[in-house]
Amino acid sequence: MGHDHAHSSESNRTRLTLAIGIIGVVLLVEIVGAVVSGSLALLADAGHMLSDLLGLIVALTATIVAARPATDRQTFGYQRAEVFGALINGLILLGVAVFVVIGAVSRLLDPAATEVLGGPMLIVAIIGLVANIGALLLLRPAAAGSINMRGAYLEVLGDALGSVAVIIAATIILLTGFAPADAIASLLIAAMIVPRAVVLLRDVVRVFSESAPADTDVAEIRRHLEETTGVLAVHDVHVWAITSGAHVFSAHIVVEPEVLADGRAGALLDELSACLATHFDVDHSTFQLEPAEHASHGHDHLHP
Repeated sequence: MGHDHAHSSESNRTRLTLAIGIIGVVLLVEIVGAVVSGSLALLADAGHMLSDLLGLIVALTATIVAARPATDRQTFGYQRAEVFGALINGLILLGVAVFVVIGAVSRLLDPAATEVLGGPMLIVAIIGLVANIGALLLLRPAAAGSINMRGAYLEVLGDALGSVAVIIAATIILLTGFAPADAIASLLIAAMIVPRAVVLLRDVVRVFSESAPADTDVAEIRRHLEETTGVLAVHDVHVWAITSGAHVFSAHIVVEPEVLADGRAGALLDELSACLATHFDVDHSTFQLEPAEHASHGHDHLHP
């Protein structure tokens, strides 16, 4: 598993580096295009792409830091650096959304203040869309297994949708001359940014608060463990995540007297660990085996 994790981290770094290169080049193109065309929507998309670029850089830094080995002080290593990266990404997205909304409302209140050239706006938006699709193809395979990579993927996905909105607005301007379409597209981009930022920040809060992972059924885990031969009861169950895909589990296991008397504790621990790894994707588990008479003391009533 350690080899797989290292290989995955290296692959993620490669994907992020390539995506950073793509987004960085297109960002410059969009900024120039926004200046030439006078399009707020294109500038908003460039701002969103800037947040993508910063977010990808943060994500790349997080994957490098997260790959550092555990120490006596950082006993779980630096895997949670990925969560800090996701937190920064979410805050960047919210900041961009606020900036876009303020600019769009200002233009809607005074639509004649700025001329928008639909031609350059359309060309640059198409370039941006193609680049975002390329970056998405790079990041998608890693998005399911890492909150950090998922944050990067969602940012680029939102930017791709933003490019689509700019293309539609540019087409409307070219065909009808309806300049407010540019500001409306900007508001649509902001509307796409906010939900993604909220979802990302929600996942960060879930990790930092050490809540049970969303896809984990604690009652089901307890039931599986209690069905193991030699186990009488399971209590003081705790499940949390260091980062996405890195679940940690601990519990007190009440066992039959024969398990301890016959020296079968080691075999039982192996069986319980294998159960969690196989059925619930938990690779780091800690169990405290205790005889029934010890558990009956009821020394801890605070935890399930």
